[in-house]
Amino acid sequence: MDLGLKGLNVLITGGSKGIGQRCADLMAREGANVSICARKAAEIDTVVESLKTHGTACFGAPVDVADKDALEAWVSDSAAALGGIDIVIANVSALAVSDDEAAWQAGFETDMMHSVRLVNAAMPWLEQSDHAAITLISSVSGREIDFTGPAYGAFKGALVHYAQGLAYKLAGQGIRANTVSPGNTYFPGGIWAQIEEGNPELFAEAMSLNPMGRMGTPEEVATGVAFLSAPCSSFTTGTNLVIDGALTKGVQL
Repeated sequence: MDLGLKGLNVLITGGSKGIGQRCADLMAREGANVSICARKAAEIDTVVESLKTHGTACFGAPVDVADKDALEAWVSDSAAALGGIDIVIANVSALAVSDDEAAWQAGFETDMMHSVRLVNAAMPWLEQSDHAAITLISSVSGREIDFTGPAYGAFKGALVHYAQGLAYKLAGQGIRANTVSPGNTYFPGGIWAQIEEGNPELFAEAMSLNPMGRMGTPEEVATGVAFLSAPCSSFTTGTNLVIDGALTKGVQL
């Protein structure tokens, strides 16, 4: 199936590993030009070189997405490098799962405000695009109470609400906005790999809750992100796509 991504310009925060990196690779393989950011310059350089093998324009920069000026500069630089912006994917999370005030502050600045600032900074280019799309990475923790901290779930839920509002507000301009809510997603170096090593009891508990008997992969989530973001989903907006292997039990109406 042709997703219609060829020649489009895609920005992905947190694109050096996990879900973000797999999104970047899939977009580039589909012919999109891709810009990524993350904290570590060396990891960015490695991923950008890999993306270039697909024959599309690629750009990357080390950015702390909680830094408003740095994030906005990356968006502007990405638009210049790629020749515009058609799709933005807000993927970074502080993963602040403790039950304290610091988690609320980190979740607000990183999960919430980086998404808002990314959208706002990219809007002048999105308004000029014929295939503009905004995709925010939420979590099943935003749908129901689980063993993560209250701040993490609250801000992930807020992202769904924010995207729904954008979808309604921007529909007349042809700009779509959706969210993807992954369940437990395992990859080397990721949070669940760290928990498997450092807190095997919690890992075993989490595994026992997955009806499919396993956690998801970044590839499985990236496929959903790419589909929602692509022109082939041109009439889909205001949707929260849950990719969790039936982990959550709530009915999404």
